[in-house]
Amino acid sequence: MNDGNILSLITFLPSVGALLILMFRGDEATVARNARWAALWTTLITFVLSLYIWRNFDASTPAFQFVQKSEWLGGAINYHMGVDGISMLFVILTTFLMPACILASWNSIGTRVREYMIAFLVLETLMIGVFCALDLVLFYLFFEGGLIPMFLIIGIWGGQRRIYATFKFFLYTLLGSVLMLLAIMAMYWDAGTTDIPTLLAHDFSSRMQTWLWLAFFASFAVKMPMWPVHTWLPDAHVEAPTAGSVILAGILLKMGGYGFLRFSLPMFPVASADFAPLVFTLSVVAIVYTSLVAMVQEDMKKLIAYSSVAHMGFVTMGIFAATQQGVQGGIFQMLSHGWVSGALFLCVGVIYDRLHTRDIEAYGGLVNRMPLYAAAFLIFTMANVGLPGTSGFVGEFLTIVGTFRVNTYVAFIAATGVILSACYALYLYRRIVFGKLEKETLKNILDLNRREVVTLLPLIIATIVFGVYPAPVFDVTAASVEHLIANYTAAVEAHRIAEAGQGVVDAARLIAGR
Repeated sequence: MNDGNILSLITFLPSVGALLILMFRGDEATVARNARWAALWTTLITFVLSLYIWRNFDASTPAFQFVQKSEWLGGAINYHMGVDGISMLFVILTTFLMPACILASWNSIGTRVREYMIAFLVLETLMIGVFCALDLVLFYLFFEGGLIPMFLIIGIWGGQRRIYATFKFFLYTLLGSVLMLLAIMAMYWDAGTTDIPTLLAHDFSSRMQTWLWLAFFASFAVKMPMWPVHTWLPDAHVEAPTAGSVILAGILLKMGGYGFLRFSLPMFPVASADFAPLVFTLSVVAIVYTSLVAMVQEDMKKLIAYSSVAHMGFVTMGIFAATQQGVQGGIFQMLSHGWVSGALFLCVGVIYDRLHTRDIEAYGGLVNRMPLYAAAFLIFTMANVGLPGTSGFVGEFLTIVGTFRVNTYVAFIAATGVILSACYALYLYRRIVFGKLEKETLKNILDLNRREVVTLLPLIIATIVFGVYPAPVFDVTAASVEHLIANYTAAVEAHRIAEAGQGVVDAARLIAGR
């Protein structure tokens, strides 16, 4: 296998599967059955191929690997793909979650199944492309293209208020991304290229960095989402089908954090240092405020959606602390949150398929009828809380430690978010799982079936294994993070020295003028 083409194969294989499904003919039931199996096998093969990248990845170097580059648009814009230690694991996360999404939709989606599966496979291509693109224009096309299939997934197969939720989701994310497009154009005019590795070595002026950072921040902050531009997320989660919520929380939110790591910190280090206090403020507000809001929710999906905003607050805080522990913790937190939050939405989907309500009041005492479900839900709830021994603990702990080295007050306030997360997560679990089984609608409810066990089991294994032994993740990311932090620190120090020198010159001129 040609290593230079493996990323393109992984990226576009889901689209090939989508084209295959498009050609299916027959009655509706036959087409639906074939579409499900074709989508499942396509996502499974894509996942297996993505493991080839992990197995053959050289973790000792921060350089981009599996690089493929060819002329695309007039020679100025290239088709350029590659991964480093920061982006590679997000590709794995995407391919890992997609089979679970297909399985979760197996019986819950009964109308326009072919179109639904096509939308998910196209979305997988666009999500993988975001993490592999090494050209700004290519990145932007993948980044924005993901809006379209998700817009359709929520708008067609969503809940009663799906139209409102889809337009809110679309307009919020599109508005931020328009500013990013203007910034990309400005970067091309200044550097003469849209090649990301070249731009990483380009020295933008401090004034230009400020405007570019703000433009990129507008897009990535909405995508994360950060407070106060987070309000689209709870609405989108509530109205999205189960698999749509898994992808929203598991992958799409991570594109914002990835953007900060790929562009904001390495390309605009001076502006990142200047705006770090702003990011810290927004992060701790998100951690505390959205945790408090989560406590009063009566809709399970909305509660988990607000918890996602709080957990992304830890990510942004760790990234802009710009320490080894903070950035490593931010990356690990994004990966862990990807499968933990996805699993929580899958758990909600399991009981929603049985009772067709997400109202917490409708449940209680499920452990009496669903012991397997109660055990699985408990593991993911503990991971969401950040219990030691689960993957949720590692990322939160490192982001707090990394931030503590920079700002003790921010770290202290953020640490209260761990307590608050325990409050709303355990409150949710107690009301749904524990207590007496008194409601008549629950007395005949069935436990996890074989398909649901197969869907949740890999996520349980990932939660426990990486909670106990996170080294495989840190081994991959270490070299790239060290390189990122070293360049960031050097650029910020050089700017401060230059400012100090300019200050001395200005003082000397002032004295001489007198």
